[in-house]
Amino acid sequence: MSENEAVGSEGGLVLVTEGEWAGWSVWESDAFEQNAGPFYEKIEADGSTVSAFRAEQRHMNGGGFMHGGCLMTFADGALFTIAREAMDGARGVTLNLAGDFLDPVEVGQMVEARGEVVRAGGKTIFTQGIVTADGKPALRFNGIIRKIRS
Repeated sequence: MSENEAVGSEGGLVLVTEGEWAGWSVWESDAFEQNAGPFYEKIEADGSTVSAFRAEQRHMNGGGFMHGGCLMTFADGALFTIAREAMDGARGVTLNLAGDFLDPVEVGQMVEARGEVVRAGGKTIFTQGIVTADGKPALRFNGIIRKIRS
């Protein structure tokens, strides 16, 4: 896991113990997110969640700004971090993800996603959130998760 060390690994969510992301967790079992990000997450003091990663050159498009697909991939993962409590241990899939690009993201910026569950009932969870780059809004998103049986 690059320069970071993770503990408690069983292929799922693991705690990073060293480097920039010490104190954050990462999904070791999600190969796509590991290659795209990796994306980190943690629960803040107030109980809310935050997902984050550092923008690297490999995340940029031909214009020198973060590729929209990278931002949307990050937002898709953040949906599940935001909805973790409402998921109640279930697995799920994204039914819908929509986003509005607000500002470009540049190499080196800290990219974070925060949000909330708008409604959760039965098998469907509605979420909304905002992605920021160094605290400046970059993407507004909303999504729908469908719980599935294992």
